Amino acid sequence: MTSSTPTPSGYVHEDAFDSGFLPVGDIHKVWYAQYGAPNGRPVMFLHGGPGGGTKVANTCFFDPKVYRVVLMDQRGAGKSAPVAEIRDNTTHHLIEDIEQLRKHLGIEKWAMVFGGSWGSSLALAYAQTHPQMTGALVLRGIFTVRKSELVNNYAPYGVISQVFPEEYDELMNHLRSQSTMDSQSLNDPATMLSEYYRLLCHEDPRIHKAAALVWNKYETTASTLARDPGLVRKIVRAENWSIQQARIECHYFVHQAWLEDGILLKPTSLERIKDIPCEIVQGRYDMVCPARTAWELHKGLKNSTLHMIPDAGHSANEHGIKAKLIEICDSMARM
Repeated sequence: MTSSTPTPSGYVHEDAFDSGFLPVGDIHKVWYAQYGAPNGRPVMFLHGGPGGGTKVANTCFFDPKVYRVVLMDQRGAGKSAPVAEIRDNTTHHLIEDIEQLRKHLGIEKWAMVFGGSWGSSLALAYAQTHPQMTGALVLRGIFTVRKSELVNNYAPYGVISQVFPEEYDELMNHLRSQSTMDSQSLNDPATMLSEYYRLLCHEDPRIHKAAALVWNKYETTASTLARDPGLVRKIVRAENWSIQQARIECHYFVHQAWLEDGILLKPTSLERIKDIPCEIVQGRYDMVCPARTAWELHKGLKNSTLHMIPDAGHSANEHGIKAKLIEICDSMARM
């Protein structure tokens, strides 16, 4: 049953009123689904990862009587086909996939582009490319794929390795057991990512599945303020998701998302979206995407509001983050 009164878990939507596959390019078909009001305010929901995919729970932030919520599984992710495909899979392809889907669905302009983590990167990249098609931005756990952010995640002196040393050592010990390179070389984040990329793309399923499991366990453990063993158990059960998430994410990180370092935060880039209202929700103790990037985005974007959640990490399911995102979307619904 559709609910227009949010529970602590957010709004409840009925089944999608439309779904299907959209061919994009020569290889890929992206899966999409529409929820809520067919004539409502159109929202483009961009999932994280890259490679994370969407699920109906992603609609929880949006009042189904007001919003037309479009979920799209990015290339190789979720239900999109081929599964975990990295050919013709770049940020620039995804930006144009969003545009192609908008036109396919007959949407004149997105009322809102909503994204968290990698989804915030893609939302910024899309809005800076197509500002005239973006009514508002709602961003969570800001990430811009800068070298400094990747170092934070994968260097031995990065924030995650310092706070979660057990998981970092597990990640690196697995790599050392599968690599012929010496430990000193593997401590370099670029080398480490390249070697994991080799494992995650290996044709032997035993090799890429094992690498994906330890890769995702590391990131997932760091995503919540309090450890959630249930999330790790889900990774073990969700084998297809695990491969998609790890392989595609590493594919993007090895190539730094095909973006000039820091381009999404440069004044010339932010100038393109200066008139677009932007709400930024950031967990103070986000280890995966530390608050510095959200702060820099807010300082560079005068038409933005930063909501720093004092007792939250990275996940959109952190109580304070979810509540604030629902509050923001409800406020925009009344505008």
